[in-house]
Amino acid sequence: MDSCCGLIISCSKVPVPLRGISVEVQVKGFVADVCATLRYKNTEEKPIEAIFVFPLDQDSAVYSFEATVEGKTIVAELQEREQAHKTYDEAISQGQEAFLLEEDKSSGDIFSCSVGNLPPGQEAEVKLSFVRELPVESDGAVRFVLPTVLNPRYTPKDHDMSVTAAIPRLPADKIPYSLALNAHFQSVYGISKIESNCQLEPIQYTDGDKLSAKVSLAQGHKFDKDVELLAYYLQANTPSAMVEAGLPDAVEGSIMADPVVMLNFYPNIPETKEKANSGEFIFLMDRSGSMMDNMSSEQNAPRRIDSAKETLILLLKSLPLGCYFNIFSFGSEFSSIFSESTAYTQESMAEAVKLVNQMDADMGGTEILEPLKRIYKTAGRPAHPRQLFVFTDGEVGNTKFVIDEVRRNAHNHRCFTFGIGDGASTALIKGLARAASGTFEFITGKERMQPKVLQTLKCSLQPMVKDITLTWILPPGVEAKLLSGTPTAIFQGQKSIVYAQLKGKVEQGTEGQVSLAYSFKDEMVANVLRFTLKLTQSERPTMHRLAAKVVISNLIGGENLEEKSEEVQKQIVETSVQSGVISPLTAYVAVNKETKNPVKGPPVQRSIPLYGAPVAMACCMPMPRMMPGGPPRALACSMAAPGLSEPEIAVCYWSDSATVSDGATSAPAEGSPEPKVEVCYWPDPASVSDGATSAPAEGSPEPKVEVCYWPDPASVSDGATSAPAEAKAERALFQLISLQNADGSWNLNSELASVFEMSEEVLKEKIPDPVNSSPRL
Repeated sequence: MDSCCGLIISCSKVPVPLRGISVEVQVKGFVADVCATLRYKNTEEKPIEAIFVFPLDQDSAVYSFEATVEGKTIVAELQEREQAHKTYDEAISQGQEAFLLEEDKSSGDIFSCSVGNLPPGQEAEVKLSFVRELPVESDGAVRFVLPTVLNPRYTPKDHDMSVTAAIPRLPADKIPYSLALNAHFQSVYGISKIESNCQLEPIQYTDGDKLSAKVSLAQGHKFDKDVELLAYYLQANTPSAMVEAGLPDAVEGSIMADPVVMLNFYPNIPETKEKANSGEFIFLMDRSGSMMDNMSSEQNAPRRIDSAKETLILLLKSLPLGCYFNIFSFGSEFSSIFSESTAYTQESMAEAVKLVNQMDADMGGTEILEPLKRIYKTAGRPAHPRQLFVFTDGEVGNTKFVIDEVRRNAHNHRCFTFGIGDGASTALIKGLARAASGTFEFITGKERMQPKVLQTLKCSLQPMVKDITLTWILPPGVEAKLLSGTPTAIFQGQKSIVYAQLKGKVEQGTEGQVSLAYSFKDEMVANVLRFTLKLTQSERPTMHRLAAKVVISNLIGGENLEEKSEEVQKQIVETSVQSGVISPLTAYVAVNKETKNPVKGPPVQRSIPLYGAPVAMACCMPMPRMMPGGPPRALACSMAAPGLSEPEIAVCYWSDSATVSDGATSAPAEGSPEPKVEVCYWPDPASVSDGATSAPAEGSPEPKVEVCYWPDPASVSDGATSAPAEAKAERALFQLISLQNADGSWNLNSELASVFEMSEEVLKEKIPDPVNSSPRL
């Protein structure tokens, strides 16, 4: 069930109008600094206590909170959590206005803000600021997401109910408040373009070299999907180092007092020519009732379960021969298609695909913990490293328990996760992958999942990188204290970030060097990063706050705070208070001690509904939701134009990187009269690098195929095609994937020919003789 953030008032149907939300985003390179302002007005005739519940990315470091009433700004103080609650409660009992901001203890991606004793007719403005690192996508885009969707989290009966479960919902067109967003991007590498899943005003470059740009969200956002901005820099994967000076008034010896260095590594792992033919691949599929929901509120949007199934089928079709695999489904209960992991053959693959196609979101609640325990109780196979793939919309209430279970078993597997749909819990999706040295991806809306799936598979096929070390060469008298710890997993093409505190006297302009070394297939590899110790003093100590967030997250470790020692809890609180970065053990509190007319009696609690359809608590009951869903949606490499009656077919073998990028072929020449289908033959996934293929060796096995539809230029407007044409292209591509054999080939028959809307005889005529002579393609 999709829902959106907003102000809610406990236990009442009377709304408190949220006038609007405005967001200012400053992106410098790969870091975003965000300030969000929310404006409310109490239209009641009595004072109220309001609770604002909203999502943030798991990695966001909230460092400031303030409220403005009657023209006066009240800056909140970060206190130990219990003390903050005591301060707030005492202020409310004395009739003073008070404000409380806290992180949800069960999940680090949910926050709540209490506004107490808001008098009748009074307006309130709440402002919070946070910073976060930005990931680089498989296509090179730097991705910023403003979460606006907060899904209800299912909680098993033996756990406390999630704060998200009882929020009332409204359809998107009934949400009474608006969102304004302005984003400013800066990059020393230049900005080629900025894209979004939402409608934007035209991009404005603020200098002639395109080093900075501004975009704004168009009016009319309905809060039914997260706001995603993709910035394409001319050079995104460049190693870099930034040094930030400490704060002169900070506590001596603390993170905030000393310089902090942020290192961005892009490890260059040697390519291996060995074909991957081993591994145990276990797929864990979420089939809870919430997976019945659509990926978005747009017409004909696919269901989450269908997108997850397509992702799984693409992975199944790409596994290497010689490996083992199994598929688990979970909801209120769980099951597997095989009693144990079975050898990957044409027969076992065909049976698995058949069963996946029959899957639906009909298994009730989202109880992922028990199937994980069953998987970990099963012994692995010698010489077949275990790789776990998780597909879920993240509507899990006992997040920390689930992550803790994966962490305890991290020594015998790697975990790769896919968050399906808007609002997927970043705490769960990222936490599971990080707990077991894997990677994570989020698949939302209409975006192409194919590059993300292939990138994840490539990472899972990469042998483990071992013996990772960091070696520093710094000026005399300066030493580095690691704050983020040494990286535990390294993958080709994946950014690895390291934070360190520089202790000692740092001379301006001196040089430093760090070597990231590791063992890969018994070969030692080192990536060296040199940098200048040029200290920059900033009013916003962004890197210090990000480093503090990393320290706090590492101390928590995804585990239950109750199980942490008093010493660890003390370190969390100290780091949080000194840096101003909120944690589960601290909270921001502000009190207006100059309230002109103290409120008499307890304030009345009110509620404002959020986006989503009412489900009568089905989100937190172990029962499936009976909701209509759209037809299954197939993968689309790109979009096809209408009139795909006589498509031409071009066959190209092992295209070079100039024609293949992330699996997509280059566009046809201008004025192409008919849409085309290009069939590109691909080698085994283990040998794919950055979407480019290479010439096959003699006697190499059958190559694999990918299809890209080229639309007729006349039918395309702003890169989009009509819905029927798009659906037709997607169905064709999914049909093609479904017909693929385990070794990557196709049977040259009428079924394959029907995908291209031609007879088997015509298809054979289109294929070169060496291939045509074989019954398989």
